[in-house]
Amino acid sequence: MAAVATFNAATPLMRTVLFVPGSRPERFAKALAAGADAVIIDLEDAVEPDRKAAARDHIRDFVDQGGGAADTRFMVRVNDATTQWFADDLALCAQLPSVSAVVLPKAETADHVVQAFATGKPVLPIVENAQGVLSLSQLAAAPGVVRLSFGSLDFMLELGTTPDTEAAHGLLEHVRYQILMHSAANGLAQPLDGVFPDFSDTERLHAHAQHIRHMGFGGMLCIHPAQIAPIHAAFAPSAAEREWAQRVVDIADRTGSSAFQVDGKMVDVPVIRRARQIVAMGNNATA
Repeated sequence: MAAVATFNAATPLMRTVLFVPGSRPERFAKALAAGADAVIIDLEDAVEPDRKAAARDHIRDFVDQGGGAADTRFMVRVNDATTQWFADDLALCAQLPSVSAVVLPKAETADHVVQAFATGKPVLPIVENAQGVLSLSQLAAAPGVVRLSFGSLDFMLELGTTPDTEAAHGLLEHVRYQILMHSAANGLAQPLDGVFPDFSDTERLHAHAQHIRHMGFGGMLCIHPAQIAPIHAAFAPSAAEREWAQRVVDIADRTGSSAFQVDGKMVDVPVIRRARQIVAMGNNATA
């Protein structure tokens, strides 16, 4: 039976994962210093076809000059497995020790993951088309996968879905449920939701981030540094949550009991585990 994915203090925090174009090397260090939990240097959508080779050179030069040398939050999104650039992108990732993971766009088959994992790096598949959703059971169980993510914008484009409508919300929630279930069933880290395109609307972003946090997502992909603070705030346990969780943990540790009452409500093993997760999340977020 697969292990159940749960948050603990050793789980790498990935509330925010910030994209930076591979064609903009002057932004690499700034992105790593922006405060996101991880950074993805993008070789795919953010880079024009005639600049792919130059973008790879920019990443190589950045690493050669010491960039990201001591930073395990530096990942690379390669071009998808059907493109002419895929093999060269993977070769670059395999050559650079500073690259901590391969972000695999338009993931559709376990074979795509196996090719990416041949770099020796963990793989974060992005599920962003219908075939990827239909292949979730294969993708989540493939060797090397540590966390799934959802490319909601590309997914809606392929299906002809109208963004910001009730219909779109229902469809995207359906896919999110599947990503969460396959992640948990395969013992993966909590998945990442797709980008929120309007980086100026921090109020709606915060509300959305809270919503997916309550669903069980671990964080979001980001396209602008301005999105980092609202998402971090949304993913932090509230003061009331932390106070309740700490009381539950204190009672459990002091008494050794696995069944007691707090605030007139029954507490047993699953509730205690949840309380420990909240305490760990709060400590990790403020560390």
